[in-house]
Amino acid sequence: MAGCLRFFIAAVILSVVGLEVNGNSEGDALSALRRSLYDPDKVLQSWDPNLVNPCTWFHITCNQDNRVTRLDLGNSNLSGHLVPELGKLEHLQYLELYKNNIQGTIPVELGNLKSLISLDLYNNNISGIIPPSLGKLKSLVFLRLNDNQLTGPIPRELTGISSLKVVDVSKNNLCGTIPTSGPFEHIPLNNFEDNPRLEGPELQGLASYDTNCS
Repeated sequence: MAGCLRFFIAAVILSVVGLEVNGNSEGDALSALRRSLYDPDKVLQSWDPNLVNPCTWFHITCNQDNRVTRLDLGNSNLSGHLVPELGKLEHLQYLELYKNNIQGTIPVELGNLKSLISLDLYNNNISGIIPPSLGKLKSLVFLRLNDNQLTGPIPRELTGISSLKVVDVSKNNLCGTIPTSGPFEHIPLNNFEDNPRLEGPELQGLASYDTNCS
């Protein structure tokens, strides 16, 4: 009986320690994001880095295991830049940062978010390329990057995401040709418009996709 009790107590301690480790890791990542953002409306005021578990913070949703699954900060008057630490939120399903004034580039580490369903960064001031690492997001359904300052080609790695239903990269400065394979077969052409250097749909085997990207 005493042995069973000791085992039970040890299991409880391990579960608590595990929660703290997970909470600290995700809390640290979110705290890094908060430090990189200017927040005049104080929408991040509840993000207390001294709390072990970020699941009590506003604009954060967690699952029953207290792992962060949603980050909802759309239309929050935020500026600043994204941070590579976001790639540590391995259970994140929804990253909603649309309609802010976020600048800088899309961290390649977002390709580590294997559970991500929706990546909404539209209506910001994000520059640089669309990272090819996003092709690793095999659960992704919604990719909305429109109304930014993105450059470079549309990564062909994205054509391997069979779950992808919505892609919108309109109103950027992308170049090259529009993919036509995989999920891109069903994406409307107006989701690519207003990219002055982006040419029409690629002709398989006849045109290099990086045409006009020099």
